[in-house]
Amino acid sequence: MISNNAILVSIEKSDNELVLMGKGLGFGAKAGMSVLPSDPRIEKKFNLAGSDSRNQFKALTEQVDPKVLDVSQEIISMIGDEFDTALNEQIFIALPSHIQFALYRLENQIDIANPFIYEIQALHSREFALAKKAAGLIEKKFNIDIPETEVGFLAMHIQSAVCHISVGNIVKWTHLIQEAVAMIEADRGFKVPRDSLDYIRLITHLRFAIERLTEGQKSPNPFVTQLRDTLKEEYALGKKIAVMMETNLGVTVSEDEIGYLVMHLYRLFQHYGNPIQQ
Repeated sequence: MISNNAILVSIEKSDNELVLMGKGLGFGAKAGMSVLPSDPRIEKKFNLAGSDSRNQFKALTEQVDPKVLDVSQEIISMIGDEFDTALNEQIFIALPSHIQFALYRLENQIDIANPFIYEIQALHSREFALAKKAAGLIEKKFNIDIPETEVGFLAMHIQSAVCHISVGNIVKWTHLIQEAVAMIEADRGFKVPRDSLDYIRLITHLRFAIERLTEGQKSPNPFVTQLRDTLKEEYALGKKIAVMMETNLGVTVSEDEIGYLVMHLYRLFQHYGNPIQQ
């Protein structure tokens, strides 16, 4: 048994193990009991691949409050319903661990700022909306207020589960986006309103550019030579941002990719005027 609503089972004549979820499925369950695949209480099935994941998950169930496990499984079920895709199995370990620590912080009034809240809301609005529902479940079960900063952290875990990207990489990529925006604003002497369509367009482009670079994807740009020759200021700034990304990601940023960034910078500068005078 994991919680009242989830159990870990071994598949007969196989090394595989599954997490089965359903209302009341774990109530009264004991080691050695059999569960029929046709059991009507089974609502979700998730595969735990690899002995490391299984061992980590089993250790977690012994260390985490059963109420935290219950609400975590309920949130994971919500994620599965909302996105209808195979989830990153690390969510079974990362989410309850995060919730347990978050509750400790909130109960002891230890505040941790979330510096990525604007970016999370803009880039992952669907995950953020689901995180708000998840926060509501936690508030109801533990009689505690969940601030928006914590909703942002929950959204990052949801994004990790859905896109199979580690939370660490999500944090790293979001930090790179912020650094690129800061370079643009410092170079041109203006601040892009965080609630503007211009900001959303810019960080969305940067987010997908980072993903392409990380995955080694190529996106040819037929206008790159013309952009480099005619938009010299935008190109110079785009090159600086490319060098920063190369340093942090350990990849090479192609001229094609710089060209696409130049196009976004040009459109942004049309809205926000000329660079500051030195």
